[in-house]
Amino acid sequence: MSEVINIILADDHEIVRKGLKLLLETEGDIDVIAEASDGEETLEVVKQHQPDVAIVDIRMPKLNGILTTQKIKALYPDTKVLVLTMHDDEEYITQSIDCGADGYLLKDTGKGEFLKAIHSVHHGQKYFSGDISDILVNRYLSAKGTLPNAETVAVPGPDYQLTKREKQILSMIHQGISNKEIADHLAKSIRTIETHRFNIMKKLGVNNITELLRKVEQERGLKESLE
Repeated sequence: MSEVINIILADDHEIVRKGLKLLLETEGDIDVIAEASDGEETLEVVKQHQPDVAIVDIRMPKLNGILTTQKIKALYPDTKVLVLTMHDDEEYITQSIDCGADGYLLKDTGKGEFLKAIHSVHHGQKYFSGDISDILVNRYLSAKGTLPNAETVAVPGPDYQLTKREKQILSMIHQGISNKEIADHLAKSIRTIETHRFNIMKKLGVNNITELLRKVEQERGLKESLE
């Protein structure tokens, strides 16, 4: 029997909490053990129940989800925090991650991805939906102060068994090009590009977009040192 994941739901809309609880409790390995309607109550519930995962909305009274996340990670580091919100603003995303969020999903996410995110963060991985990953790529590249040309990007070599198409997509990801722009450029669906990205990350043995970019940078540095 698989391990049961204990979860609390923090959202100021009761109907949202009830809907999420109904959805999650159809899964045999997930148990919603408590709910909270504001940030302060969330901290009390986490203190009392010590859940595996706290699913937190950003817009909550008394203490917003970002500050709530920061306090949970500081006081109860074993509890994973998955932000579930309608806001895709870069400021909210980066603040949440800087405060220790283990994942960030939008409320229009499908059930399959929602469950995947819960299991990923529970097992110590970071999880960000495709659109959120695009924002993280751009932030990473902005911090480096450079956007490389496709000709200068070194992609991991034959040991990783990337296909020609995967190398092309990896190069575009490294340049900060969004899934939609890649899809338009290659005349493919966004879902196809997301599948390629998932396969690339799996082959390179990374769990999130930040690790993927670091891997590319390592390969690039190795190539330059050998030339």
